[in-house]
Amino acid sequence: MFRKNTNPAPIPSAPIERVTSVLGPGISWEGNLRGSGGVRIEGTYEGEISLRGLVVIGETGRVTCTNLRANTVIVAGAVRGNITAEKLEIRSTGRVWGDVVTGAFSTEEGAFLRGQIRMEERVELGIEDLKPEEKVEGREPGTDHEETALDAHPSG
Repeated sequence: MFRKNTNPAPIPSAPIERVTSVLGPGISWEGNLRGSGGVRIEGTYEGEISLRGLVVIGETGRVTCTNLRANTVIVAGAVRGNITAEKLEIRSTGRVWGDVVTGAFSTEEGAFLRGQIRMEERVELGIEDLKPEEKVEGREPGTDHEETALDAHPSG
């Protein structure tokens, strides 16, 4: 009845605070991005983003999503969608159209935000840890099938 719980609570993996993947300029991608890691987007991305880690939208990056969830988000390009992050930084070239929930917020002079900001002491991202093969789902615009990034091979 008063037994000690022998199963310790799972310890969430530490967020990755460096870029490990890049969606380069000139690339358009539609799909869902989930898992853990650091991503820099310099191209066009449309879909949901839920990452335990860092998301950087570079100056040439354009993101359209309902919700972008990550530990840290840095916007130097354009985001159309709501952002939930422990830390959000909007650079001078950054543009955000959407509502923000964050624990830490900073902007540079010239940054643009059209939406509401709600500051929280603790931000619940609602990101589950996934197996490596489940991290990225997506398809190139104009195709009828989905392909994981792990299955995609550049032609060379």
